[in-house]
Amino acid sequence: MKIFRLSEGTSPVLISIPHVGTRLPGEIVERMTPEARMLADTDWHVDRLYDFAADMGCAVLAADYSRYVIDLNRPPDDANLYPGQDTTGLLPIDTFAGDPLYVDDAIPDHAETIQRLDAFWHPYHDTLAEALSRIRERHGHAVLWEAHSIRGDVPRFFEGRLPDLNIGTANGSACAPSLAQAVEDAAARHGAAFSRVTDGRFKGGYSTRHYGRPDAGWHAIQLEIAQRAYMDEDPPFTYRPERAELLRAVLTPMLRAAIDWRPG
Repeated sequence: MKIFRLSEGTSPVLISIPHVGTRLPGEIVERMTPEARMLADTDWHVDRLYDFAADMGCAVLAADYSRYVIDLNRPPDDANLYPGQDTTGLLPIDTFAGDPLYVDDAIPDHAETIQRLDAFWHPYHDTLAEALSRIRERHGHAVLWEAHSIRGDVPRFFEGRLPDLNIGTANGSACAPSLAQAVEDAAARHGAAFSRVTDGRFKGGYSTRHYGRPDAGWHAIQLEIAQRAYMDEDPPFTYRPERAELLRAVLTPMLRAAIDWRPG
């Protein structure tokens, strides 16, 4: 069963796209509500948005299965990464809008959680860790770029309108300060048309916090993009090339800054 796509790169940067998948196993989709089957909370088209990155030498790891199957950016013990704030879990049971994912009493139990961890979560993270290790061995350090997107207005999770570019470094603990500064400077120089913030509402999920170990040569940055910057946020979630090209003109130098950065 193919659950992700990995393309190797030649640079120190690996782009992880854990929420772009849209596949649902048959035995799961049969128990899901019509709202769930719309897959509204997908990080739509993020793989297409970053399709230039392979030519820059970035490795890319992208999930094939939906975050509704299991959330690859949540810790395996399902601890809340934002204590005191509402969030969806490791095995989500509702949409960002609060609609149930499962009909009647079909919510996954503990045994099914373990099964999905073994089938989807662990293989993805084993592959991610191994790829980062290879990169660090080759270059002396590795940079994980966590690529995400979300609707710009989700009252359940944040008030008001989300900035276009949300850089997360786990409050500075996931990467060297000079790397974060290089990425921020590139965004400032080339992204005047886009609003941005660092370590605002989105500081980085499980992968950013877990793999961001600067002392060990692993650096991690999450970029959460407001989807209005490149697509229609309502069904059928259409990709808008004219908007996307403006955004890609900012993402390219931001990634270049991460590729060219060196410790010290």
